[in-house]
Amino acid sequence: MKLYKNIIKRLFDFLTALTGLLIISPLLLVLIIILAIQNNGKPFFYQARTGENGKIFTIIKFKTMTDKTDKDGELLPPQDRITKAGDICRRYSLDEIPQLINILKGDMSLVGPRPLLPKYLERYTIKQTRRHEVIPGITGWAQVNGRNAISWEQKFELDVYYVNNQSFLLDIKIILKTIDKVVNRKDVNSSNDAQMEEFMGSSN
Repeated sequence: MKLYKNIIKRLFDFLTALTGLLIISPLLLVLIIILAIQNNGKPFFYQARTGENGKIFTIIKFKTMTDKTDKDGELLPPQDRITKAGDICRRYSLDEIPQLINILKGDMSLVGPRPLLPKYLERYTIKQTRRHEVIPGITGWAQVNGRNAISWEQKFELDVYYVNNQSFLLDIKIILKTIDKVVNRKDVNSSNDAQMEEFMGSSN
């Protein structure tokens, strides 16, 4: 497992991310231009997330919502801020594409527990914290087994399962399941972290 985790997986991630970016570069350019126009010159969304061993890094995604506020300066609800291009990006998970850059940098992997907000660190149980023993991923075991249809506790159980059983075959299985969900648009709209209910801590 250590050989796969430390060498083979990293090499596979890097080559796949680099190849993917090169192949879809024309699409990326088009999306950047359109999103920049609809978001006042800001095509990308940046946010601090927690990575392997609790290291904080900056995740990169396409910006699917504007920064429009109400008269009190508070952000409008997500449904009132999402742009037309942003809606399409979410439907087909195109907003996740810039995370390939995070993979090249070594912050993320193709497969692993989803990287969550740093403020959640103090809310995990000791067992739940184990999800940070591996590099976070664009997709993961929890994402192909329920996503937002399951509780936070169930997600973390699935994350820890992945940590304990990480392997090349499991990663390939997750990637194939992810492709199926994206192609058939299964649970795609609910994948965006901005629409997830905040994790306030385990009830156990």
